[in-house]
Amino acid sequence: PSVLDSFALLSGQLNTLNKVLKHEKTPLLRNQVIIPLVLSPDRDEEIMRQTEGRVPVFSHEVVPDHLRTKPDPEVEEQEKQLITDAARISPDAAQKQIQSLNKMCSNLLEKISKEERESESGGLRQNKQTFNPADTNALVAAVAFGKGLSNRRPPGSGASVQSGQPGAGTIIAGASGMQQVPMAGAPAQQQPMLAGVQMAPAGQPGKV
Repeated sequence: PSVLDSFALLSGQLNTLNKVLKHEKTPLLRNQVIIPLVLSPDRDEEIMRQTEGRVPVFSHEVVPDHLRTKPDPEVEEQEKQLITDAARISPDAAQKQIQSLNKMCSNLLEKISKEERESESGGLRQNKQTFNPADTNALVAAVAFGKGLSNRRPPGSGASVQSGQPGAGTIIAGASGMQQVPMAGAPAQQQPMLAGVQMAPAGQPGKV
C-alpha cells in the first residue's frame, strides 16, 4: 500500500506538471535561459562520462559556448543575408559559380604545390657543392705566393721603350717587375726613385 500511495502521488504530480506546461499561458521552454548554478574549475568525471571526454570541466570559460542555443546576432544577420542572396540566384548561375570557384581553387592548389617543389629543389641546389676546394686553394696560392707559375718570359717582354729626348731613362719590362736602366751620357749618381720609376733631376728636361 505504501508503494502504491507513493506511485499515485508521483503520478498526480506529473499530471499536474504536464497540465501546467501545456497551458497556453505557460511560456515555451525553448525561450527560457538556462543559468548554471555551480561552476568549478576542477575536473568532473561525471561530465567527462556524459560528454564522452569532450568537456573535462564545467567552468566559466566553457559554459557560454556549451549552453549557447543560437549564434551571435551579427553572425545570424550575415547568415540570413547569405540565405537571401542564395535564393535569388538561379540554379544555372549557381552551377557556373561553383565551377568557377572549383577552377580557382584547383589553380591555387597547383601554384602552391609548384612553389613547394621549387623551394625543395632550391634547397637541394643550395646544399649541393658547386666548387672544387682543391682548385680554389691552388688559385689562392698562385695569386698570393706565385706557387706553380712559370718563370718563362712571354715573347716581346724584353722590348725597351726609349724616350725621344736625351737624358731620359729606359724602362725594361721584365717578368719580375720594372727595371730602371740609365741611358749613356746620363749622370752616374743615383737618381731619386718613386714607385719603381726614375724621376728626372731638377734642372733637366728629361722625361721617363
